[in-house]
Amino acid sequence: MATARSDEWRAVCDKFTNAQNLTVVESRNDPENDPFRSKYKARELLREIYCSLKSFEAGEGEEESGSSSSGESGEQRPVAEPPEDGQREDGLFGQGDFSGDSPAGLRAAKLGAVEYYLGVNHIDTEELSAGQEHLMNCMKLLERCGVSTENVSLLNHVRNQLGILWAERDEMETAQGFLETAESTYQRYMKEDGSPPTDMTEYFTTEEKLLTHQERTKRFELAYTHTMYYLAQVYKNLGENERAATYCHSTLQRQLQLNQFSPMEWALNAATLSQYYITEGRYMEGRHCLAAATVISGLAGEVPSEAAAQESETESERREQLRQKRADIARCWIKYCLNLLQDSKKLLEDSIGELDTDRQEELKGARRREEEEEEKGRKSALLFGSEDTFDSIASLEEKVRCLLPLDFTEARAVFLVGQNYVTQAKEYFVMDGYVTDHIEILQDHSALFRALAFFEEDLERRCKMHKRRVDMLEPICNDLNAQYYLMIRRQMMFELAEIYNEMMDLKLKLTLANRQADTQSLDNHTVKKFNHLCSASAKYFQMFIDSLCSPEGKPPEHLEEEVLRPALVARFRVARLYSRLISSTPSVQLENLDKSLEHYKYVVQYCEAHPEAAATVGTELELSAEMVCLLPLKINRLKAKMVVNN
Repeated sequence: MATARSDEWRAVCDKFTNAQNLTVVESRNDPENDPFRSKYKARELLREIYCSLKSFEAGEGEEESGSSSSGESGEQRPVAEPPEDGQREDGLFGQGDFSGDSPAGLRAAKLGAVEYYLGVNHIDTEELSAGQEHLMNCMKLLERCGVSTENVSLLNHVRNQLGILWAERDEMETAQGFLETAESTYQRYMKEDGSPPTDMTEYFTTEEKLLTHQERTKRFELAYTHTMYYLAQVYKNLGENERAATYCHSTLQRQLQLNQFSPMEWALNAATLSQYYITEGRYMEGRHCLAAATVISGLAGEVPSEAAAQESETESERREQLRQKRADIARCWIKYCLNLLQDSKKLLEDSIGELDTDRQEELKGARRREEEEEEKGRKSALLFGSEDTFDSIASLEEKVRCLLPLDFTEARAVFLVGQNYVTQAKEYFVMDGYVTDHIEILQDHSALFRALAFFEEDLERRCKMHKRRVDMLEPICNDLNAQYYLMIRRQMMFELAEIYNEMMDLKLKLTLANRQADTQSLDNHTVKKFNHLCSASAKYFQMFIDSLCSPEGKPPEHLEEEVLRPALVARFRVARLYSRLISSTPSVQLENLDKSLEHYKYVVQYCEAHPEAAATVGTELELSAEMVCLLPLKINRLKAKMVVNN
């Protein structure tokens, strides 16, 4: 009898092995017109396993009561069927409360495992309601038993699956409940017991194939890592960004510790996490994530160049993906350097946007204390890496600072790191094929120059930095197809207009500083240069304004919210630029002032017609209203002077 029962159990184990193979291996080769063929076959095997388990349970029950397996009447006992999809079977073991690793508890775990695998099978075949029912059946079976080494792993797997299921339905609070319960179950079990728990695959494994304690521990820890990962996603969707970042960081750390990760996927997740830390001003954590991402991405091998001709199409695609992901990580480094410079600029600029030297000296005095705190903060931070990778990560971190730069030398060091990653990113995101990405990288490069220029005290060198920005943006702006890249062109027009305006102001400051003169005594060369920069700025602002008009050149009666402020600011800037043009010819002066007044009037009249727009351009509107009153007087005086001279 024992031999017969052993043979029956081996048959069950074989069916489970076949079901797993169909699900994990064979399903990859299913045809497109029958994509779930292997999983349907696996489902039938799981149903057969369920029936066998129920049959075993019935037989054990009869033996315990002293009855024969066929009953006193000689009738054959019917074999139990698994519950129909969408229905729940209650009372599998009555209402008893099982605890520890009792035989009844183990039977419940085995049946629960089959329900779990049936649930996952239905979810994989897009039958979500049936999948949910099976998973809940598993939960109900296990909840009748105390948490033990026999069932704790299965408990957390099923809660993970239910968390995923409800998250995909956008029911984040429900998903949160299942996942947080899985988290607390793990933590309580590790505190109160901590022994390597039975993996659910072992329910259907012969004794000689049981897992080692080390493998059991690894699988249990990996399931908890998945809990952390799913919680990070749920918290993010609930808007709890700090908790999401904490759980994401812990997930990445655990993946490294367990050596269960795909290098490029891990690296991209770490780089993405860095962007959250950067926006929060936590540059130490952001730098650490990026350094780890760069080091770990290097673990993803590439096909040697000499083998490129023989590589398969799939291998070629893999190499291309690796190049793209490394370029994406480079772009995250660019954002790190750019934000570091921009945050420092905000900290150091005065009311007119210039470097506040008093503030600069004050912060430099506090720098030593800040650097001492850095080491303490670093020790308390969650660090990535094993002994093999940590030194490489630390070495890379040393190449870029995480403290805000306070002078040009420090800012230049950050700038050069960012510029190096610009070069790397552009090697993949070329203009031919990646227009939008390439231009975004150029815009970041331009922003790096702009941030660095803030720290430069030499006005001539600062002007040259802005000229570099013009050189990289202007050709592309003029060549872009306005039909397909209208929004990008508008961004570039506005930026070029602002660059030329900045260069104009710098050129005037430089001239006045050198000659200690006013604009009336400027030489012709300087006037020509000044007017060129002024006209170029006005040209690009006007191009931006024209891009908003109808094909017939008519301005829109209503400006959309996303262009409202830029459009009105462009009008205001054009008005100021026309009034600043230097000319010794009264008629030209009069023409420029008329154009200036026209644009000032537009700002005032638009805000009168659309009162809600006034709040977006408070300062510009106030100055425009003032100039609408003052400019006519200046124009009349100029006209009167022209009459007298004639």
